Amino acid sequence: MFSKILIANRGEIAVRIIRACKEMGIETVAVYSQADQDALHVALADESYCVGGPAPGESYLNQERLVATALAAGAQAVHPGYGFLSENPQFAALCRKNGLVFIGPSPENMEALSDKAEMKQKMAQGGLDVIPGTQALSGPQEALTEAARIGYPVMLKASAGGGGRGIRMVQAPGEMTAAFSLAVAEGEAAFGDGSVYMEKCVYPARHIEVQVLADEAGNVVCLGERDCSIQRRHQKLIEESPSPAVSRAQRKKLMALTAQAVKSVGYVGVGTLEFLLDRDGRFWFMEMNVRLQVEHGVTEMLTKVDLVKWQIRAAAGVPLNFAQQSVSLTGACLECRINALSPGRLETLHVPGGPFVRFDTYLIQGVSVFPYYDSLLGKLIVYAGTREEAVRKMKAALCELVIDGIETNIAEQLELVGDPRFMSGEYDLTFMEGR
Repeated sequence: MFSKILIANRGEIAVRIIRACKEMGIETVAVYSQADQDALHVALADESYCVGGPAPGESYLNQERLVATALAAGAQAVHPGYGFLSENPQFAALCRKNGLVFIGPSPENMEALSDKAEMKQKMAQGGLDVIPGTQALSGPQEALTEAARIGYPVMLKASAGGGGRGIRMVQAPGEMTAAFSLAVAEGEAAFGDGSVYMEKCVYPARHIEVQVLADEAGNVVCLGERDCSIQRRHQKLIEESPSPAVSRAQRKKLMALTAQAVKSVGYVGVGTLEFLLDRDGRFWFMEMNVRLQVEHGVTEMLTKVDLVKWQIRAAAGVPLNFAQQSVSLTGACLECRINALSPGRLETLHVPGGPFVRFDTYLIQGVSVFPYYDSLLGKLIVYAGTREEAVRKMKAALCELVIDGIETNIAEQLELVGDPRFMSGEYDLTFMEGR
């Protein structure tokens, strides 16, 4: 097991990883930009180092500086969190070249899985239905040609994308050039990679993702599914597990096929397979995220499995000590993402309490929220024996959560969970249209 890990990230995920490491007896090294010098993850880590200016390209995306800091601090491994460099095979290769373990899949595995067309082919061979799509496109003209072949509407997606960035729906040829430019620009800004691919748009549908955990011995465990259909502009707002739209029989089949597909590609670590569930009850595989998801806490609350700890263990070569049969999916878990609507300075923070209420955040009194980074302030997560009770608990928790000094979406989240369509569980990706 590692004795010291550098966390190549910031915000709530850096705090989450530091806490897991403390429980495992692992020392932590935090990195921070000049804007984040007073951040919570800097204070919690055993060691902290400034790696550059406020802009991500000057700090959290500066691969050489991150690796140099890890080596100088004597870390054996680097945890990338989510976003930034978490799905960058070049960074994973640079870590390995310098004797550091990248806590995630190998560079080769990541490279292979980053080829969306090849991955879809492998998943199809594993028994999954895949959405028709392309490899990376050379430009708008090729995109127009492929869209004519696939049929409108289509989705343009950043190849290195995640978190809803670099995605554009195109419903007609006249929209292609502008949409392509925007997808490329977002990919370059968020991930340092402007390559874009295309896939058929399945719409309306529900966004379903399956959480997996795999070790070097070839053991794969599926930890149920999450419903992530409440989105605005491809940014998730609410997640829940299990999905109210997935039957027990569907879940059993989906998890079996997913485990088989993940095992066939030799994946190691924590990963998530994303699907669209159409109105005919058919699951369409979209992509695999080879990192920790923002919404991993939903699965942790439901299954009582600490995904961050197991991600670290898997990278250290520790085999899974539990099997699929021992995974419990009893009860219901909801997560509301609490986002900043504008920059500001936190004046008052009150976090809701009670049994099975969790708020993952980096907020502390006096902290400033800057425009350089993602707007996520924290994730409010609740668990209850039934979905109905979980919804009531979430409403109560949202009412109790106080964040003063920063404009947030708390009021909107309270409105969303109280919407009759959400309360009934009969919603899909069209839920936020018109809001």
